[in-house]
Amino acid sequence: MRTFTYIFVVLLAGYLVSSCKVRKTATTQRDTADTTRVQSPDTTRITREITKQDSVEINVFRVFPDTISITGVGDIMLGTNYPDPGYLPEDSGKYLLSNVADILRSSNLTFGNLEGVLLDEGGTPKNCRNPDNCYLFRMPSYMAGNLLHAGFDVLSVANNHSGDFGPEGRSSTSRILDSLKIHYAGFDTKPYTIFEKEGLIYGFAAFAPNKGTANLHDLDSARKIILYLDSLADIVIVSFHGGAEGKDHQHITRETETFYGENRGNVYAFAHALIDTGADIIFGHGPHVVRAVEVYKGSFIAYSMGNFCTYRRFNLQGENAYAPIIQVYTDHTGKFLMGKIIPAIQTGPGIPVIDPESRAIKKIKALTESDFPEAKIFIGDSGVITYIQK
Repeated sequence: MRTFTYIFVVLLAGYLVSSCKVRKTATTQRDTADTTRVQSPDTTRITREITKQDSVEINVFRVFPDTISITGVGDIMLGTNYPDPGYLPEDSGKYLLSNVADILRSSNLTFGNLEGVLLDEGGTPKNCRNPDNCYLFRMPSYMAGNLLHAGFDVLSVANNHSGDFGPEGRSSTSRILDSLKIHYAGFDTKPYTIFEKEGLIYGFAAFAPNKGTANLHDLDSARKIILYLDSLADIVIVSFHGGAEGKDHQHITRETETFYGENRGNVYAFAHALIDTGADIIFGHGPHVVRAVEVYKGSFIAYSMGNFCTYRRFNLQGENAYAPIIQVYTDHTGKFLMGKIIPAIQTGPGIPVIDPESRAIKKIKALTESDFPEAKIFIGDSGVITYIQK
């Protein structure tokens, strides 16, 4: 009887292990503010300075749902009080995301790119070469509550506006997001974050070619970050801010792109390199228009999701108004199962609503078929993205 009991216990343990994704330990370290520092924009060596650690306790024998839904959107700027409060929406902007909030909240995880800083007043405005054509975005702190209410779990702060108001703006943004428990990454002082939601461990990193952000051009450091995240997280998500801007730059060139003399990176090579290293989903932004999507080695890439909710200070003419919501469905390891493009569009001064003409779907479908004729995906008229395999 003792032998039989032993064999039964061994078999049961083997079954549980085979049906669950098991980490080497039952506890993984979660990052807190300023736990990771990249020494300089050009370094290829990352040093970890563990100043504080708290743990995400996870059951070794975790049971996961068959499908995880992860939603991504593009640029978010909810109004700015700089250069004057006239650029702020009425009623604290509570209505800006109301038309799409139910969709955003329906996913297991929702991501967006925060274009600007959360700061009530002050800060050090950055110098502009042409003050007449200079846009600085300073969102009052109360605006962050709108993001939380709409369902955002994690944000990128790696973009050309995250330094609009110097260290004061970055510090205030970090403090406010931390207070609301909205995860974020992309500053050079915080290139990544690790967090738990609904039993899954997520790793998130964000990169841009701009001062004060995790460096898009330092591929060696980016790879090391992804390797580290992949060693701890179930699903690794990457955001990049790169590529030239505007409707004349919607195609993926697979080469280094420049815009106004600035090196905006080779986003194709960057995305592929990080997936080769362990990334599962990549959300791109920066061009302010949509670009193609791709599935590479079972991982999803959106090369640009355009503007999403950008109040007043953005050009929202024509294709610049397309504001797709992209839902990615994966298994618990991040492997792509299917996707869906929900065709939102910005109306008026910058309010996303569902587009009955589905223009974002049509545009992304056309760009994908043009730029990735070899891609094994099909985008239907309803926006469903199907991975075609043998």
